[in-house]
Amino acid sequence: MKISVALAAYKGEKYIAGQIDSILSQLGADDELIVSDDYPSGKTKASVEDFAAKDGRVKYLEGKGKGVVKNFENALNACSGDVIFLCDQDDVWLPDKVRTVMAEFENGAQLVMHDASITDADLNVTNPSCFSVHGANTSTCKNLLKNTFVGCCMAFTKDLLSETTPFPEGIAMHDWWIALVALKKKRKTVLIEKPLIMWRRHGENVTGNKTTAAQKISWRLKMLSALMRK
Repeated sequence: MKISVALAAYKGEKYIAGQIDSILSQLGADDELIVSDDYPSGKTKASVEDFAAKDGRVKYLEGKGKGVVKNFENALNACSGDVIFLCDQDDVWLPDKVRTVMAEFENGAQLVMHDASITDADLNVTNPSCFSVHGANTSTCKNLLKNTFVGCCMAFTKDLLSETTPFPEGIAMHDWWIALVALKKKRKTVLIEKPLIMWRRHGENVTGNKTTAAQKISWRLKMLSALMRK
């Protein structure tokens, strides 16, 4: 099975080279890494294009400048693999991530999420388990109320991608939407209770910011409305 990695970047030059190194070492010759850069006038472009000049598996795209959800959608639209991994710009993949996740797809999984070690900016572990923080589960109702799916820990089949894109307008996050569609349609979803990335939380992350109660209610109503049409 061909693998595509969809990486959404925004002012990511500080950490992105280390992340790309950790990815490419695990990919096969026919796999690909798609980077969509939502700030192409910055320094990220040069960093990624340096990799692309040396390795044909790396492809650089300019983002649409419409936020993280649209940026991921731009990367996903360019993916040609049978299995797609979502990827942030500032984490580090542990050496057995791809092998461990792909074993589940070979056993019929359509969506896989693994655990992660949460770290600070210098990759010092601050919590050994993301699952323990987010309470990972595969209940549609529970995940509609509180999302437990973390995109940088997720991979899914091309078939599932086709069922979830284009993303509905106004959804909170792409990973939440993909997971809810998979759960509602009873696609085989596997949770791997093993940390397979160093999930860097450094205070400048694009996701994970505080939201108001009104925003949370609005997002859930929009997600529920879109989900009912699926």
